[in-house]
Amino acid sequence: MIWPLRATYFASPWFWSGFVSLRILTSTKLELCARLEFARIYSVPNAGAPGKPWRPSVSLFEDNRYQYRDTFFVFFDKDHRPDADKIQACLAELGPKYDVTNVRHTDGHFESVTVVIPHDCSAMDIAYEDGEEVVLQIEDVMQEFQTLTLVGEDSKKLVRIQDCTARLDVFHFEQVSMSGGDEILDPGGLLLVMQKLCDLVDGVGLDPQSQALM
Repeated sequence: MIWPLRATYFASPWFWSGFVSLRILTSTKLELCARLEFARIYSVPNAGAPGKPWRPSVSLFEDNRYQYRDTFFVFFDKDHRPDADKIQACLAELGPKYDVTNVRHTDGHFESVTVVIPHDCSAMDIAYEDGEEVVLQIEDVMQEFQTLTLVGEDSKKLVRIQDCTARLDVFHFEQVSMSGGDEILDPGGLLLVMQKLCDLVDGVGLDPQSQALM
């Protein structure tokens, strides 16, 4: 299925010194987890305080043209952790409009990568995670989805998440116009990258903001 993205992501962002202040609109555990994961990776202070403006002090690879929007996840079995070259080859299949850089690995095993999509006015940092943190988040995912009625493929995907032991964090950034004009963020590139990652690791994608599965 094509899983929905929140059209406006976070409403009414405020800009201070070229950085975005984001306001959490709901208080679900999944959204808070996404927010805190970004804060952990990028060392953002006080990111867990609900209902308060959030001012990330960094942007994608310290490039002020890109500002953080949301975090998405791909859950999978850690036995399927890809090698760095497979990640790079997988993303390269999307074509030359997807600029794949900063590929990092440990003994060949994928750690992180940056994908810039200029025609979509977006970019992504993608990072590997496993261990207790992933197990605890999956418990939160299962608890959150108890309030939803899933059918068909979505129900099967939720069951698959329960047995996952690793995760890819996809930090989504928007390109900000430095001239003051409006840039239109197109989620199409994000959807294609998420689908590629899910296929590569035989995983299940999750949008914590809309609680949609892929």
